[in-house]
Amino acid sequence: MLRLSGVGVSGGQAAGPVVRVAEPLPEPPSTPAVQDHDAEAARIGPAAEAVATGLFTRASGVEGDAKAVLETTAAMAMDPSLSSRAEQLVRQRSLPAPRAVLEAAEEFAESLRATGGYLAERVRDIHDVRDRIIAELLGVLPPGVPTLTEPSVLLARDLAPADTADLDPDLVLALVTEEGGPTSHTAILARSLGIPAVVAVRGLLAETTAVAAEVDGDSGDVALSTEPIEVRSPERASGADWTGTGGTSDGHRVKILANVGAAADATTAVSRGAEGVGLFRTEFCYLAASDEPDVATQRAAYAEVLRPFAGRPVVVRTLDAGADKPLGFLNTAEEPNPALGVRGLRIAFDNPGVLDRQLEAIAAAADDSGAEVSVMAPMVATAEEAGWFTERARAVGIGRAGVMVEVPAAALAARELVEAVDFVSIGTNDLAQYVFAADRQLGALAELNDPWQPALLRLIELIGRAGTDTGRPVGVCGEAAADPLLARVLVGLGVSSLSMVATAVPAVGGALAASTHQQCARAAEAALAAPNPGRARAATREALE
Repeated sequence: MLRLSGVGVSGGQAAGPVVRVAEPLPEPPSTPAVQDHDAEAARIGPAAEAVATGLFTRASGVEGDAKAVLETTAAMAMDPSLSSRAEQLVRQRSLPAPRAVLEAAEEFAESLRATGGYLAERVRDIHDVRDRIIAELLGVLPPGVPTLTEPSVLLARDLAPADTADLDPDLVLALVTEEGGPTSHTAILARSLGIPAVVAVRGLLAETTAVAAEVDGDSGDVALSTEPIEVRSPERASGADWTGTGGTSDGHRVKILANVGAAADATTAVSRGAEGVGLFRTEFCYLAASDEPDVATQRAAYAEVLRPFAGRPVVVRTLDAGADKPLGFLNTAEEPNPALGVRGLRIAFDNPGVLDRQLEAIAAAADDSGAEVSVMAPMVATAEEAGWFTERARAVGIGRAGVMVEVPAAALAARELVEAVDFVSIGTNDLAQYVFAADRQLGALAELNDPWQPALLRLIELIGRAGTDTGRPVGVCGEAAADPLLARVLVGLGVSSLSMVATAVPAVGGALAASTHQQCARAAEAALAAPNPGRARAATREALE
């Protein structure tokens, strides 16, 4: 067997025959030059519409995260700016339609790469839409996951969101990719489906003779075999111990919450038994807007998301935008390093009215919905910034205000920070990225962004201790909270609430209910003392056993 290693992003072990996901189509040629420009350009719109229709049809057959991913990809296919630019290239340069789509999509992708952060994560989506439209124009099947006839391990360079959204967990034993990272769509959806997954496995696709594989989503180990091996399906956490009230078996209370970004997410979260919402992303109200939405528009949009949680806690994050998520009405300047630029709360220092109007809308939506609403600000670096935000929230009648801890400076000044607010919530994805100076979208740096990195856990311990000493709640709303094993370590580090993708709620809640608080504390000590993520996982399992 050929043994490889990567970053385990969804726990469990499985084995079985491999199925390779088709590579992207070869680049369509730029010749021969098109003679009838109008006729060739006219092919692009219907092809994009056909792709969108197919994705919407797939979305109608699924729910929750899968539905949202497919609908988002379909909306990108329908974006008139992509089709219009491709049509323009046909007319200006006499390019065949497939080549024009390729070049137009690359222009969009390059602009997203340049801005970094959230929008850089959408480059994979652009490429997926591009490949689907080109395949439609060429009259061939699009690249992606083939139809599975038996339980199999999927091997791929990377997987687009639409590839993973409606996978059948009864047929997909495990996912293994050569690229990707712990916060990729592959990782998030694999965890939500309970499918073991390993990403950033270098050399995976170079081995073309393998017919079977063994996958360990906990350790990140992958063994490729040239001989058939016995199929082993993963044991999936059932969440049978989840009662709807989070806590350890000896009564230590821990809230189990969901991350949401739209009304459909909120409905799914309620159906999965989430006690509330630990992260409500409000960017959906802004990203498609050329002008700032007025207070009434925001109020109605927020209330729709909040209503399913009437009488329950919801933490609303204020606008997380700026240089890396450019919004036209903000008039932010171009920056040489957007990830370290004016983003999150920082945009409000020069545009306080934008924040104040959003806070006003959130307060009104809370009254409309009956939800117990708190607010928190993203990208806070100092206690002074935290206090400034808290004062503005209080001014519009919001009684509970907190901040995200995503910047190492905030973690290192945790005591001062928690004393300036009512609670804090740790964004493990960004905190890891900044701690290790490692872009979380680069597969080559995926191991550094592993949430099991002991250095990251030690920062979380600082924050947890500050919260315990001051009586302030400390939450985690990064993807780390969705790992049932790591969730128990986080509780042992002093975390009092965990917020995650809704489909992970029963498994995390059940795992926590099966452990004592003392076991969680022992697991945390073991993970902190480990030299690397793999040893941290192993030490945690030993401590819990």
